[in-house]
Amino acid sequence: MKALVLAGGSGTRLRPITHTSAKQLVPVANKPVLFYGLEAIAEAGITELGLVVGDTQAEIEAAVGDGSAFGLQVTYLRQEAPLGLAHGVLIARDYLGDDDFVMYLGDNFVVGGISGLVDRFKRERPAAQIMLTKVGDPRQFGVAELDSEGRVIGLEEKPARPKSDLALVGVYLFSPAVHAAVAELKPSWRGELEITDAIQWLIEAGLRVESSVISGYWKDTGNVTDMLEVNRLVLESVEPRIDGRVDGASELIGRVAVEPGAVVERSRIVGPAVIGADARIQDSYVGPYTSIGASCAVTGSEIEYSIVLPRASIAGVGRIESSLIGHDVEVTPAPNTPKAHRLVLGDHSKVQISS
Repeated sequence: MKALVLAGGSGTRLRPITHTSAKQLVPVANKPVLFYGLEAIAEAGITELGLVVGDTQAEIEAAVGDGSAFGLQVTYLRQEAPLGLAHGVLIARDYLGDDDFVMYLGDNFVVGGISGLVDRFKRERPAAQIMLTKVGDPRQFGVAELDSEGRVIGLEEKPARPKSDLALVGVYLFSPAVHAAVAELKPSWRGELEITDAIQWLIEAGLRVESSVISGYWKDTGNVTDMLEVNRLVLESVEPRIDGRVDGASELIGRVAVEPGAVVERSRIVGPAVIGADARIQDSYVGPYTSIGASCAVTGSEIEYSIVLPRASIAGVGRIESSLIGHDVEVTPAPNTPKAHRLVLGDHSKVQISS
């Protein structure tokens, strides 16, 4: 079995971060979200991986390399434009050959790994096996319809009137039968080749499509809210350790990881939290569910429930929370000028201002 990881999307929902950085490399607990997926694939016993990349190929290739750090053999597959998940399968046809494969979306996060899912597929050998989870608003996802015995009988991509609340999670397993389905596809109303249409083709061809409703945790980390929530979840399991330097005037409470080269002085850190390598925290408060990236500086400030990417600087700023702060950002107090609001508002806007 091979793996196909899709990492070619542009990450529009994470802009402006993704104007200069691949969305799959935004860190969760100071590790790129893509790496969690690669580790899950390796843990499932898969070693051959095709990595579909787009405009951010150079950055992703620099981070992943040849895959040996993960126990993988990585082949990069260029996708000229993000034309849908099934298009990713289409361009990987020669690489995949006649092997079974797991397809994993590079910005998805699944707790518990995929080993059980892979083992079940190998035992039962359906044409396709999908993972499902219940969601509050199925209109934002690919949605599965099951019969009374739990078999998949229909799929729709972002339906206006969903037939269930079961959304497809970004992990799929396929036999080579899917290639015939993909070859028959036409672009959807979104201009993309939809993987849901390919799976529907398999169903209509009389082939077996199995599903598992996962009870664990899954998130598409495509927006800031979900990214912060995944960061919170991962930090829940952080092991406390001090590999850097913490002075006697500082206080660390709960599960706090201080990575090598980091310095904490006259500060209070309440875990779970991680302070990246060579970061410097001085005269500050770092609250729960915060990951401070490598070589960051936080001085005379307060921050919690946030992700701070490497080399960012926060100085002299009051409470910051629920924030995603990019690489090399500088956050400082506003100048002490008379209070005023400056607005550029489009037609039909609604604005609330607390004066």
